[in-house]
Amino acid sequence: MRLTRNPGRIAGLWYLLLVLLGPLRLIYIPSKLFVAGNAAATVSNIAAHEWLFRFGIASDLAGAVVLIFLTLAFYRLFKGVDQSLAVQVVIFGGVMPALLYFVGVASDLGVLLVARGADFLSVFDKPQRDALAMLLLQLRGFQITAAETLWGVWLFPLGALVYRSRFLPRFLGVWLALNGIAYVVLSFTGVLWPEWQHTVFVYSQPAMFGEMALMFWLVIKGARPAAVIQ
Repeated sequence: MRLTRNPGRIAGLWYLLLVLLGPLRLIYIPSKLFVAGNAAATVSNIAAHEWLFRFGIASDLAGAVVLIFLTLAFYRLFKGVDQSLAVQVVIFGGVMPALLYFVGVASDLGVLLVARGADFLSVFDKPQRDALAMLLLQLRGFQITAAETLWGVWLFPLGALVYRSRFLPRFLGVWLALNGIAYVVLSFTGVLWPEWQHTVFVYSQPAMFGEMALMFWLVIKGARPAAVIQ
């Protein structure tokens, strides 16, 4: 079956690409370069592995673009189900999170500037520069906490579209809604009770596999809106 005749598989492949890009900056780089509570060691690691950090920045830029194409693929797939909900998917799941990606990239480039020791920063001593870099990294973390609200909100219209589509299993729509709730709760926990954020993250893991389930379904089986009218 050709991809042009299976828009669901196209969306699934965009989703897969996003999943492959995301963990580099979100998970791998922090685990390898960041040292909790030690600004000097963190900055030293970033300076010593500058290209790894740059690849993480590039992956975020690529991820922002992929996110737009993914939500446009979902719009094409679901516009016949409910065009208003499909537009919400593009706005909350594509445009707004992509903008936060670019803000995060600016923060990371600032960290890299400090780590490389730009001339105009020579007025600050080394501990001050390290503290500045750590502040920018913390701001990046706060941007992720804020983005989690959007990561959750866009799954509500997407879940409703999947549930109502009749060419995808309804349980995926319910799972996506639960996934959305988990992200929103995680985001607000990070703002109101940050000491509980990790605990909430651990307990919400089953719900957060909703997106992965949809992605694998679309990649493997695809979906065709024409099935609705057959």
